[in-house]
Amino acid sequence: MSAQSPSREALLRQARRIFLDQSELPRGLISDRLAQSWQRSRSAGVSPVGRCEEAPRLAGPALRQSLAAHREFLAHARPVLEHLFAQVRDSHSMVILADRSGLLLQALGDPDFLAKAERVALAPGASWHEQHRGTNAIGTALVEGGPVEIRGAEHFLERNAFLACTAAPICDPAGQVLGALDISCDQRAYHPHTRALVRTAAQMIENRLLLARHGQGLLLRLHPQAEGIGSVAEGILAVAEEGRLIGANRAALAMLGLGFADLGAVSLARIFMIPFGEFLAWGRRHPGQALRLRLRQGEEVYVQIQGERAPSARPDGPRPEAARVGADALAELETGDARLGAAIARARRLLDKPIPLVLQGESGVGKELFAQAMHASSARRDKPFVALNCAALPESLIESELFGYTPGTFTGARKNGSLGRLREAHGGTLFLDEIGDMPLSLQTRLLRVLQERQVTPLGEGQPVAVDFALICATHRRLKEEVDAGRFRADLYYRINGLALNLPALRERSDLAALVRQMLAQLAPGQPLALAGEVREAFASYAWPGNLRQLFNGLRTAVALLEAGETRIGWAHLPDDLVEELQRQPAAVVQQQGESLESLSRAAIEKVLVEERGNVSATARRLGISRNTLYRKLKRSQEGA
Repeated sequence: MSAQSPSREALLRQARRIFLDQSELPRGLISDRLAQSWQRSRSAGVSPVGRCEEAPRLAGPALRQSLAAHREFLAHARPVLEHLFAQVRDSHSMVILADRSGLLLQALGDPDFLAKAERVALAPGASWHEQHRGTNAIGTALVEGGPVEIRGAEHFLERNAFLACTAAPICDPAGQVLGALDISCDQRAYHPHTRALVRTAAQMIENRLLLARHGQGLLLRLHPQAEGIGSVAEGILAVAEEGRLIGANRAALAMLGLGFADLGAVSLARIFMIPFGEFLAWGRRHPGQALRLRLRQGEEVYVQIQGERAPSARPDGPRPEAARVGADALAELETGDARLGAAIARARRLLDKPIPLVLQGESGVGKELFAQAMHASSARRDKPFVALNCAALPESLIESELFGYTPGTFTGARKNGSLGRLREAHGGTLFLDEIGDMPLSLQTRLLRVLQERQVTPLGEGQPVAVDFALICATHRRLKEEVDAGRFRADLYYRINGLALNLPALRERSDLAALVRQMLAQLAPGQPLALAGEVREAFASYAWPGNLRQLFNGLRTAVALLEAGETRIGWAHLPDDLVEELQRQPAAVVQQQGESLESLSRAAIEKVLVEERGNVSATARRLGISRNTLYRKLKRSQEGA
C-alpha cells in the first residue's frame, strides 16, 4: 500500500490555502469535481476547521427507530457488508452503510481504527451528508450519484485529513438511490483496489434487492459469454407479462445501452431480434439453458430465462390479479366506491367496440391500471398492451418512439431501426398516458394515423396498416387545453369517444376495502391489518399521491413486519409518510371528516338498492361501519 506522494500533498495544501483565502480557485491544482464539492461545502455553511457541533447525530431510541425504518435495506446489505469486511480485516479499515440522507446505519471495522473514527463521528447515528461534513466520500457520492474517492486533505474538514474513503451509491431496481456503501481507512493504508471492491459490493446489494422485489416473476440473466451467467458480472432483467422491462441491475443496463429511465418504457421486442412469445416458448422447452440472442444494435448476448410468472409492468402500484389470466379484470377494480363503480360500468359497455376512451384524473389514481384492466377484459387480452408516457420522453424522441424509423434515419439510431410503439401495439391496445403533454406537431401525425389506420416510419415512404384499441389518459382538462390552443380540436374529438373521470383517493369511500385488497396482494394468506391509530390517520389523510402513494406505503410496511406480526403500526411505515400523517392540522382532519359525512344521499341509496336493502353489504361497499351508515340514513330522512 502506498502513501500520498509529496507533490500531490503539496498541491492540495496550496489549493486549500488559496481556497480559504479567496473565493475562486485556480484550475489545475485539484480536479474540477473536487473543487465543485468544496464550493458546495462552503455554500452550505460548513467550516473547514474546528468541530461540527451542528451536525445531526442520532442515538438511543431515535437511532433504533431509524434502523427499524431501514430494516429491509439493512437485511439485504448486512451479509454483503460482512463479506466485504472479511476482505479488508486487519488493514486499519472499516466498512460503512449509510442511508440516502447520509445517516450512517451500520459500521464494521478493526477495533483500533473504529476508536479513531469515533473521534470524528464516523459511527452509526451520525450524518455524513455533504451539507453537514463537507466533502467526503459518502456525502459526495450521494450528491453526485456515482462512486467517489476522497483521500487525505481532499476532505473539506481538516480534522478528517487522516482518512482515505471510497464510497458508491446503492440504488433500488427502479434506479432510486437508497444509500451508499463505503470503505474508510487510515490514508497511509490506502490501496487502489478499494474502489473496485466497493463498486462490486454495492452491485451485490443491488442484485439482492432486485431479486427480493422481482424474484417471484419473470427474470432474464444475461452476459456476453455463456459462462458469465450466474457470476457477479451477469446482467439481470425483470420483465412484465407483455415483455416490458420493469427492473434491472446496472450490468444489464450497460450491456443493453439503457438507463434506469428506460424501465417501464422499453419492451424486449425493441431489444432482442426475436418475438417475446417465441422467446418464452423456447425457455419453457429448454429450462436452465442459455440462448444466444442478437441485440438490435448488433452485439450478441447469452440469455437464460428464470421463472414462469411475470409481474406487472407497474411495480410501484397495485394491479388486478385477473389481469394475468384474462378474466374480468375490471371487476377486480371494484371495491365499493359508487363513483368508480359507475365509471367501470360505463367502461365495460365499450369492451370490444371501436370507441376510444379517455381517462382523466390526478397522478396516481390508477389510470394505467384501469387501462390494463380494460385490455385484460377484452378480446385483445392475448395481444400486446403498449404504454407510452407522452410527458416522460423528450419532444425530440416522441416521434421516433411512436412511429418508429428505418435503419440509418438519424445519428444515434439503432442499427436495425425500430418498429415504434404504434406498430408494436398492432392487434392489441395502445395506451397513451399524459396525452395532453404531446407537442402540437406530433398531434397532427397521430391524428392522421387514427384517421387512416396506417403508420409511416421515419425515413420510409411506405405506410404500414395498424389495428389497435386506443386508450388515452391525462391529468389535464383537454377541453380547456383545446380552448387555450394547446391541443388540436380535431384530435380531441377523434380520441374522446368516452371520457371517464377517475376519482382521487381522498374522494373515494372505499379506503378500508382498498387497504384490505392491497394487503392481501402484498402478503397472500397473512391476516394483516392496520393498528387503530394508523387506520384513523389513513382515513383523515388527503393522499396527494393517491393509490400509488398508498400502495408504496403498505408495501414498505409489509416488508418491515417481523415474523408473526400482523398489525401495521407507525414503526412499519416510511418516515416521510409518518411525518405527513402525524402533522395533519386539526382543520384538515375536520374537513376530511366532513367529506366523509358529505357522501351523497343518492350514492348511498343507489348502493342500498343494489344490495337489496342489505345494510351490512352496503356498508362494506361504501367502506364505512354499519353504525355510520345508520346515522347517515337517519340524517337523510330527517333532512328529506
